[in-house]
Amino acid sequence: MTDTTTLVAGYLAAWNETDAAARAKKVAEVFVEEIEYTDPLASVHGHDELSALIGGAQAQFAGLTFRLAGEPDAHHDVVRFTWELAAGDAEALVVGFDVALIAPDGRIGAVAGFLDKVPAM
Repeated sequence: MTDTTTLVAGYLAAWNETDAAARAKKVAEVFVEEIEYTDPLASVHGHDELSALIGGAQAQFAGLTFRLAGEPDAHHDVVRFTWELAAGDAEALVVGFDVALIAPDGRIGAVAGFLDKVPAM
């Protein structure tokens, strides 16, 4: 089985990478080419769409970064983990958890994301 802690760290690094070219490289390292990512606000397929989604999230929440909240929980080819979106060590503005399916090559093949805490509009 893939080292899920390292895989999740790479996942979060991709979501935190603000340089588009560097982010595209990280996305290719962590996710299969045909990645399917779905959360309550988006449903995208492939590296380009995922990179664009990440860029949009970064624009919406400028200055905030994703961080792991707790330890990833994994079995077989599935990993779930809770993440937070915050400014530095401040209280998280957004909290969610993702369930990722690990592809045979060790990268992430699909993600189902859930939002547990979102800012009031």
